[in-house]
Amino acid sequence: MIAAPWDKVPPREQLFVLVTGANSGVGLGICERLIDDFLATRPLTSHLILIPTTRSVRKSRESVESLRQHLRRTATTSPALRSRAGSSYYDPDDTLARVHLLSTQLDLCDLPSVYACAANLVAGTLTDPTDPVSPPRAYKIPRLDSVIFNAGFGGWTGLDWTGLFTDVFTKGLLAVLTWPSFKLARPGAVLNQRPVRSDLVPTDSPDNPLSLASAYDTKPSSPVLGEVFCANVFGHYVFAHELLPLLSRATPEETPGRVVWTSSIEPQARHLRLDDFQGVETEGPYESSKRLTDVLSLSSHLPATQRIAKSYFSPEDPQIAQRLPVRPSFYLTHPGVVASNLFPVPFPFILFWAYKFALYLARWLGSPWHPVTGYNGAVAPVWIALQDDETLEELEAKKIKWGSAASFSGRQDVKKTE
Repeated sequence: MIAAPWDKVPPREQLFVLVTGANSGVGLGICERLIDDFLATRPLTSHLILIPTTRSVRKSRESVESLRQHLRRTATTSPALRSRAGSSYYDPDDTLARVHLLSTQLDLCDLPSVYACAANLVAGTLTDPTDPVSPPRAYKIPRLDSVIFNAGFGGWTGLDWTGLFTDVFTKGLLAVLTWPSFKLARPGAVLNQRPVRSDLVPTDSPDNPLSLASAYDTKPSSPVLGEVFCANVFGHYVFAHELLPLLSRATPEETPGRVVWTSSIEPQARHLRLDDFQGVETEGPYESSKRLTDVLSLSSHLPATQRIAKSYFSPEDPQIAQRLPVRPSFYLTHPGVVASNLFPVPFPFILFWAYKFALYLARWLGSPWHPVTGYNGAVAPVWIALQDDETLEELEAKKIKWGSAASFSGRQDVKKTE
């Protein structure tokens, strides 16, 4: 195995970040913003190792190519980077050499894919899918500083047009564009697949956190998982556990790994029913899964949850668990409301731009929760990933749902969600 290009600097000047669902939208925006904010704030000798995940090699290649174009544009045109170089000569190639793009494939609705991806990250190697060298150069990842769980699935089938116009006149435009209730979803969407880890699928055991799930096949050879639940919560939940050897630390003096969950501004308490834990029977599986994400992240550090959390945050290998006893921290964010085409509608191009204009209008009317673009919606998770530990502890950041906000003029900021 060849030496990695970032090995020439000490570990404290290396930052390893993995982002799921990074081929478009908010996920791609997170990666772009990570590059920009890292280069703008970290020492000029530091290196960023960015690992976007997608569901296919083709999408990984396209994502890395897009990110490399963004990196090159930032390195060559940013006045801030030139000013940071001071009076010395600024060479964009020096900046390009400090950001390394690798990728791997992950399908959160396919549990074997989740385990395979995690195993490859922990014990295998990663490559750059655009590497012209054949075979591509492979690198071992020593740790992960942050993983940003962005990938998700809405499960929507269309819009309730009557409900949309009724809500506009009865609730107002801002409420409709912030907490929409007119999206249609298909109840009963499930995945049926053979488990690869029997202890992490729904069972009747009271110790299993999924034992309250109502819609699954109790035969251990064929568990049923809610499609949206698996894509938005369970796949990431399993993935984080399997990545513990990379996220855990040996001593409290080391910066702990961070797991940054992406929720939504939409879910409310009524969206989560414990008798339908996976959101299979509800007409709002997306909102149910995001409310569950809120509960899962915000309760992960509470004393009442430690009986279950202790085993979850312990690596499976006893030797690794003994060597790396310091668990990672969970943080919760949401991107605000961004323009996306996640639900099928007639005349999608026209309606997408109409929807995007409506989101800008909501922001101009005073809403802080309409960043509109994926790049703007990435400010909260990127802030968590790059912020120093002391600041996060002082703010008690693990107890807060952090949202991406934007002012009337479009200036992005991080805001606590009430």
